[in-house]
Amino acid sequence: MEGYGPQNPLPIVDCEGSIKSRRTVRRTEFKVGFKNEIRSIDLFAGIGGIRMGFDRAFDGKCKTVFVSEWDEYAQKTYRANYDDAFEISGDITKINEADIPPFDICLAGFPCQAFSMAGKRMGFEDDFKGMSRGTLFQDVVRICEYHKPKVIFCENVKGLTIHDKGRTFKVIKGAFEQIGYKVFDKVLNSKDFGVPQNRERIYIVAFRNDIDCSGFKFPEPTDDTKRIRDILDPAPIPSKYYISDVYMETLRRHRAHHEALGHGFGYEIRPMDGIAAAIVCGGMGRERNLVKDPREHSMVPTTKIKGEINKEDIRKMTPREWARLQGFPETYKLPLSDVHLYKQFGNSVTVNVIEAIARNIKGILDGVR
Repeated sequence: MEGYGPQNPLPIVDCEGSIKSRRTVRRTEFKVGFKNEIRSIDLFAGIGGIRMGFDRAFDGKCKTVFVSEWDEYAQKTYRANYDDAFEISGDITKINEADIPPFDICLAGFPCQAFSMAGKRMGFEDDFKGMSRGTLFQDVVRICEYHKPKVIFCENVKGLTIHDKGRTFKVIKGAFEQIGYKVFDKVLNSKDFGVPQNRERIYIVAFRNDIDCSGFKFPEPTDDTKRIRDILDPAPIPSKYYISDVYMETLRRHRAHHEALGHGFGYEIRPMDGIAAAIVCGGMGRERNLVKDPREHSMVPTTKIKGEINKEDIRKMTPREWARLQGFPETYKLPLSDVHLYKQFGNSVTVNVIEAIARNIKGILDGVR
């Protein structure tokens, strides 16, 4: 195994994919087996979806010892659902790897906007509020090179695999390999794991080279029978979720305009016996998953709208319904306003898929206890 230490420092990957040396870091000593509970860290934690999947898979025996998330609203939702004794750390680029407690598993859903099909797909050059989102995975590499965890787990959009003709993904995998990990990856669809959402994501699992991971496989589909009707809130639905007639006309004009240009964007009304498109936080995310719900609801607006509530029974899904599309339980607390919750669940992960992968990871780690 090629390691990195005083004579062989951790590489840095530039935007062209070339490897550059970086400052020397101390290499952590490690052993294959472990006697106590598994310890994990949650980077780019969002609202804790990846952590929840691992908590389920490890039957509560995966202890989170460090969390990093820069968005203050995501932090509020995270704190409402996880009672950790430590504070959530912010900007990962400002975190000294030596200040992070030892851990066995690194969970890292690094930002996907730089590679998303719905975004500008700027990759390594993507900049947001002064933060280069496309290169934040290098902080995962930096932290894991120092601590040498047993497993690194990452989730991202499918577009990562084809960005820059596949070179970006090759660079990311290569960075993990060069610090001493065997990398597995596979695109999985949420609709095959017990939720009615067509959401393809790339999952990366990297085992430290000294761990026998020859038996690792990504999970096979578990349940593709769920439909939108299975995740709907009970009636009556608050009238604020029903679209106004004026806005419906705007949506129709917007769709016709894009169709005339040959674009595929626009509102969609999903059938109750169908599945949702991937929920996303920006653009037309909510409007691409409208439903026609004739069940009991008031026609009196509770918020200021133009026109009247449409008489076709067309509405947006609620944040709780989006939570169900991502596999979050009914006990998961939704402490913020709808606008924040839509963004958070659109940016989050499908817990069911994470759990299925994590169970297979646990199977490998159980063999080295």
